[in-house]
Amino acid sequence: MRDGVNKVNTSLPEKKGASVSPSPGDKARLRLHSTTLFTHNREVIIEHEGEEYRLRITSKGKLILTK
Repeated sequence: MRDGVNKVNTSLPEKKGASVSPSPGDKARLRLHSTTLFTHNREVIIEHEGEEYRLRITSKGKLILTK
């Protein structure tokens, strides 16, 4: 746990809200509902190429991604 944010398992469990569904003209993409990411927190840490990014829900319900 870092800064009050739990690190989560990187494997993706089959849950309601997570699906792979092709859109017209698109290849299959993983689609996650925000409630899947923000189960008990308003902020998650995303690790990408050795860097940490924070995805958080603002007080107005918008999403902000910061490095």
